Amino acid sequence: MQAAEDLIAEIRVSVSRGDEAALDRAKQRLVALILSPGGPGARDLVERALHGALLEIRWELEEVLERCTPRAPAPEAAGKPAPAPEPEEAEDDMVLVYDDPRGLLLHRNRAGTRWFATQVDPRTGQPATFELPASQVAAVKQQLAGSPYWVLGAGR
Repeated sequence: MQAAEDLIAEIRVSVSRGDEAALDRAKQRLVALILSPGGPGARDLVERALHGALLEIRWELEEVLERCTPRAPAPEAAGKPAPAPEPEEAEDDMVLVYDDPRGLLLHRNRAGTRWFATQVDPRTGQPATFELPASQVAAVKQQLAGSPYWVLGAGR
């Protein structure tokens, strides 16, 4: 358990420093630990660490858990044809709708079904982009309704 706690702490430090190489090494070691014979206890510890963690750290810990989750057999193995993959949205399919020079950008996809916010992380000084849940989009629009930083012609 102590090894898992140490690796979680190392992930936190790596995220705060922006050290991608150390972050990848810590995540790989944590995956190996979870997949080892004593792994269920380590997995429980990672799941508990998710609660209350900063968003970026949660993403990294969730990625570790995804790597450790067995996948369902491919549809071809069951004798069924594979469903057509959904086309990924390219970055150029995103539309800038709000541009506040103090550090907030809002983008949406062309269909307007997905919204993303980009803000500067005060700890690292680096921009961080995250998807806004559909339930929060209306609240964000309402909070920013009178702002002069909406991009004209982008539609809200």
